[in-house]
Amino acid sequence: MTAEVPGGDGIPGRRSLRPLGGLLAAMVVSLAGTRVSAIALPWFVLVATHSATWTGLVGFCEMAPYVVVKALTGPLVDRAGPRVISWSTDLVSAAAVGTVPLLHALDQLSLPLLLPLVALIGAARGPGDLAKEVMVPEAAERSRVPLERATGLSGVTERLAATVGPAAGGSLVALLGPLTGLVVNAACFTLGSVIIALTLPRGMGCAAEEVPLPEGELAPGYWRRFGAGARFLRGEPLLLTVLVMVGITNLLDAAFTTVLVPVWAERSGNGPAVIGLNSGVGGAAAVVGSLAAAALAHRMRRRVAFFGGFLLAGAPRFLILASGAPMWAVLVVFATSGFGAGFVNPILGALSFERAPRPLLGRVNALGDALAWAGIPLGGLIAGAAVTSFGLVPVLLLGGAAYFLTTHVVGLRPEWSEMDRHRARDPRERRPESDDHETGDSLSR
Repeated sequence: MTAEVPGGDGIPGRRSLRPLGGLLAAMVVSLAGTRVSAIALPWFVLVATHSATWTGLVGFCEMAPYVVVKALTGPLVDRAGPRVISWSTDLVSAAAVGTVPLLHALDQLSLPLLLPLVALIGAARGPGDLAKEVMVPEAAERSRVPLERATGLSGVTERLAATVGPAAGGSLVALLGPLTGLVVNAACFTLGSVIIALTLPRGMGCAAEEVPLPEGELAPGYWRRFGAGARFLRGEPLLLTVLVMVGITNLLDAAFTTVLVPVWAERSGNGPAVIGLNSGVGGAAAVVGSLAAAALAHRMRRRVAFFGGFLLAGAPRFLILASGAPMWAVLVVFATSGFGAGFVNPILGALSFERAPRPLLGRVNALGDALAWAGIPLGGLIAGAAVTSFGLVPVLLLGGAAYFLTTHVVGLRPEWSEMDRHRARDPRERRPESDDHETGDSLSR
């Protein structure tokens, strides 16, 4: 016998899409603003300094705090609650972004002052994005939407922002200048904060329930809470295998997009316009794939959909560029790859949400994201050195082979059989024997 899940308005038995719809709306406006800023801020620095070094340094100052702070704030998200973390950090991001055009208008902006502002933007975005991710399973439960569909819709919002945001940002910067783009970004962060704080149902996104402590025992400190998430992750072979695999594919994807595609576009004579064309075609197909996953993934065998998506999304892109095929064939492969990629993230998200107990969800997701993103800064460096040493075509062939082996040979490991057993138990009933206080033993599964 199962208990009724309250609807979005808190009335048992009544279904409402308000929880999931409100969360997705907040995600899409904040992500759209971030994509606009991703064009406006580098362009502002490049125009002001005419220095690629300063432009790259500004990008590093945003992304390095983003990854580090996101990894370390999992315990804070669990303890304070993802709702309050989301709206408060979005306000901090809005203030930091808005300060840049304000100081420029007052003729008080300098590069040494810009760098800490950019670092603050990245540091606030990390926990804000994490907090929204953590609320997805609760929003799905309240809206009575299958988890795969909810994570699929979340992926759709991200891919729409990644496809439409850069185009809108580029047009906005070209017409009105980069500082206007930063103002729009600040407005988007503010709107996202208002949606999370005021429009989500009452009681949604509260702090995770704590496991009762023995009488007289003090609540654990921050680092012991952080360690609880790490111990749980070490005890989940399937999650660890998935995260290591995604970390390697993210490294290969970073190498592909930052070095291999631009070098191919230059040496093939197609020019830089084809880079945007390929990206747009792949992004649009990924939106279609995410929509298909949202509608169908919960009815499919996860293992088949997961590895099938990676089979389409990974190696074919490398191989088609190495083959010297005509442009129409390249576009077909990029579209097919984008469609396949749309099925991967919804399954990854559902798997993570289901296997991690709710009290540890913030910590586990934060550590998982950090592990999955760890290789991204290295991708371009490795690819650049490899192309210089061995040439473009051998590196493309090697990259395609590495992608295929990483995503399929690793699938022979026995823990992957657990991927399709998710319906055998309700993740809301899973509770570790020890959550935040030390007992000397690892967390129970």
